[in-house]
Amino acid sequence: MIQQIYPSTPHPYQYELNKDMQFAAAHYVPGPGAGHCGNMHGHTYFANVTIAGNELDENGFLVNFSDIKKLIHDRFDHSLLNEHTALFSDKDPDRYPTTEIVARTMFELIQEFLDRMPAKPRCVQIFLRETPTSYVVFRPAAGGSYGS
Repeated sequence: MIQQIYPSTPHPYQYELNKDMQFAAAHYVPGPGAGHCGNMHGHTYFANVTIAGNELDENGFLVNFSDIKKLIHDRFDHSLLNEHTALFSDKDPDRYPTTEIVARTMFELIQEFLDRMPAKPRCVQIFLRETPTSYVVFRPAAGGSYGS
């Protein structure tokens, strides 16, 4: 992957981990105003996950990079996002697999995993590039969690 400079968000933590990954996935946006995006099509998504915290685990890790890859890449690579019905829905506009909602969903999956860790690191940003010219940044609301 080519080195990318991502927008950053200030946070009060000592450590910041960034994991870059890419995955190929197809989707369609079922909304009436989706235009061409209503047709099934694919992207090679480029994602950057930013996690921050103050404590390292017994291995000296904030989070093991491979755990983040399993949560995102291994779940979504070479799949049709719309078929991940536990995460996305063709009937609920708040769960259509748009780039914005995919980024938010990635945050939710990662933060749920982090919440089970003793040191409780925080996912502070998801950067998700859908095309060479289009990307979304998702950050949790003030207070550190989605929906706060």
